Amino acid sequence: MLSTVIVGAGCAGACALAYPFLDSLNGTKNTELGEDDLIDVDISTLRPGQQLVVTWRGWPVFIQRRTPEMLASLRMVDITQRLRDPDSKILQQPRDAVNWHRSVVPEIGVLIGICTHLGCVPSYATPSPNDRSGKYSCPCHGSQFDVAGRVFKDAPAPYNLPVPPVTMLSATHVRIGQSKGDPDFSIASIQQI
Repeated sequence: MLSTVIVGAGCAGACALAYPFLDSLNGTKNTELGEDDLIDVDISTLRPGQQLVVTWRGWPVFIQRRTPEMLASLRMVDITQRLRDPDSKILQQPRDAVNWHRSVVPEIGVLIGICTHLGCVPSYATPSPNDRSGKYSCPCHGSQFDVAGRVFKDAPAPYNLPVPPVTMLSATHVRIGQSKGDPDFSIASIQQI
């Protein structure tokens, strides 16, 4: 009896602690643009294979400069056959990112860094001599994503990582929060974040 009460109290405590965190990820409720909804990011110092992380609407956003090997991996048949949604048919991105690289330009990837399973932040495995493609791994439950944020079939995450609305202002500056190619896109319309 005492063990049941302790387990019940532990579960209630965990839920009480988890609720504020999970509620903070619920930024999709606000569909009106505010001041923090448009951010311009200088990517001039981002080297091939590197990623930088910025915050948009309270979410971590991964910006990566992809290498030729990373881009080639996105088209490898043995990899794409293992993906749950390789052609981005499920709405997790603006229309101008529904392509094999899930971005406005192939060399620059921009993803919301929230796992679609339970909201963890995946870690980035930079390209290495053993794996030149790079990938994302969720440390909590093992979901795996390629560098375009496409989830593997055997992962618990049900959807690809979301792609925010993005406009390339120049070769060295990215605007997050506005899509030149899909101006009516709202992050609130995606399946899940």
